[in-house]
Amino acid sequence: EENGHQNKRLKSNADEEDAEDQNKKLPKRKIVLLMAYSGKGYHGMQRNVGSSQFKTIEDDLVSALVQSGCIPENHGEDMKKMSFQRCARTDKGVSAAGQIVSLKVRLIDDILEKINNHLPSHIRILGLKRVTGGFNSKNKCDARTYSYMLPTFAFAHKDHDVQEELYRLDTETLERVNKLLACYKGTHNFHNFTSQKGPRDPSAKRYIMEMYCGEPFVRENVEFAVIKVKGQSFMMHQIRKMIGLVIAIVKGYAAESIMERSWGEEKVDVPKAPGLGLVLEKVHFEKYNRRFGNDGLHEPLEWTEEEEKIAIFKEQYIYPTIINTEREEKSMANWLNTLSIHDFNSSAVEMQTNNKNSKKSSDPEGSDGCGDDSD
Repeated sequence: EENGHQNKRLKSNADEEDAEDQNKKLPKRKIVLLMAYSGKGYHGMQRNVGSSQFKTIEDDLVSALVQSGCIPENHGEDMKKMSFQRCARTDKGVSAAGQIVSLKVRLIDDILEKINNHLPSHIRILGLKRVTGGFNSKNKCDARTYSYMLPTFAFAHKDHDVQEELYRLDTETLERVNKLLACYKGTHNFHNFTSQKGPRDPSAKRYIMEMYCGEPFVRENVEFAVIKVKGQSFMMHQIRKMIGLVIAIVKGYAAESIMERSWGEEKVDVPKAPGLGLVLEKVHFEKYNRRFGNDGLHEPLEWTEEEEKIAIFKEQYIYPTIINTEREEKSMANWLNTLSIHDFNSSAVEMQTNNKNSKKSSDPEGSDGCGDDSD
């Protein structure tokens, strides 16, 4: 009997080795994977090789790619070897419904099923497409759409005593929120909406195509709403700060004029909304699709067939996580209590003082108003 077990074990090991040998013979191909994940408990998307204490989405993904036989182990250790590129680098705790990564893999049979078998259920590969050899998901992406789900009591005026579960957003407030969000459209200097960028850094200029808040809906007795924003690209914390500033204005902590001021050169204290509600919804490849989508060899990077899977994943993993975490940890409610600590007026006064002092000392750096963001 013991020999029987041993033979079985040897046979299964031999089968695995055979499969591995077969895999090695497969040519490597450039593909993109459509990913969805719930980011709670992760330190963002991007892998930090050598830093095992901060777990990232890519740690789990690379491990699944190696275990499924799509990539050799040494490619997992050095991701450049498989030309790996993520489309968007989501921050700590942020989820995604339509993240795209490009990489070279061996196109094994039942590849999606095999990768997913080695992933936790809150990370899924929902689609795969072949792409051109030189494709880079980050460089070829024209735009990214994010959503931000938040409880609507975030927009209640600070002078009103509000019971969170009973609060419902009125039409007038929603209109005001949308009027403010629409101000972000176009190209602005967002140096105040990220850290380590000065007002004269050309890369702080970003182009926003649309931004609006949808109709509210009730989940688990709390009313929520979803803000959508589409832009060419975003800097670290930019969206959370864009939303944080609108909340501060609607709640009555800051004047509307702060928005114009924040795009100017002076340093403005812009509050950063919690990361919990932020979701990377979709990435857009319009130029690539026009050029290669109908060339007879490649498919356009559209995911209409996967839309249902994306919707199911959001309902199963992303929305419940946001709602339950909000209820248990009260991340929005606790953050709203910190808004009164922010000084939304001081920088204008400081700026005038700096200008006076700089004229006295004729120091050209004095009026720059630039410094590190206190993130």
